[in-house]
Amino acid sequence: MSTTTAIDRGLGAELAEDLAATALTLARRFAAGATMWSIAPEWEPHAQHIAVEFVHPVIVGKRALPAVALTGPDVVDLARVSVRPGDIVIAVSGAHDAGVRSVMRRGPAWGATTIWIGSGERPPAGAADHVLWLDDPDPRVPATGGFVLFYHLLWELTHVCFEHSGLLKPQRAETVCLTCSDEGRLGEVVAPSTGGQAAVRTAQGVENVVTALVDPVGAGDLVLVHAGTAISRVADEGDPR
Repeated sequence: MSTTTAIDRGLGAELAEDLAATALTLARRFAAGATMWSIAPEWEPHAQHIAVEFVHPVIVGKRALPAVALTGPDVVDLARVSVRPGDIVIAVSGAHDAGVRSVMRRGPAWGATTIWIGSGERPPAGAADHVLWLDDPDPRVPATGGFVLFYHLLWELTHVCFEHSGLLKPQRAETVCLTCSDEGRLGEVVAPSTGGQAAVRTAQGVENVVTALVDPVGAGDLVLVHAGTAISRVADEGDPR
């Protein structure tokens, strides 16, 4: 997909490519039935603006896309009860926001695609599936329109992808050994372990997982699941619950 639209808006080639790749992911997820959940704990109008941008078909012939802003005091709990496998979580915040860090970290366990928009100091590599960042450390950046430009372009480019239906086809998974392919999946414990087992939420749904190697575990803990067993705990740098 061409990145000319983003480059013409004054963005560098690398950021333009990131926007194009993110839009393609969005189009594929929406085509498969995803809902987008937007969060911005410090700047809730951005979360609301994103939801309106995608829900409201401002151009004749463009589809309305399911998007909801999550606002409130505990963004982790709000996202936990809202997000379903295949959904999208898009956040607008600085890298320091503990709640957003926790949501982004838990995205793989919830089966969600994560997108993080921000500025200043960058989050660690791999903190989200897609990171769209302005390196400007000026604290006024969130109010200058740069973030708005990002999600306006995401909306435009997502609809460009919809015009090319071949891009939206599910990517074919390779045929692999079921045992060997289970290299460790992130899971979130649903309830405290009992008898060496616990219900754990992963991208495939809630599974009954052996926890003897990591016990005791409680609701909200993150674990690495391999072959039906929690083999290690996983640190959550944000809000632990």
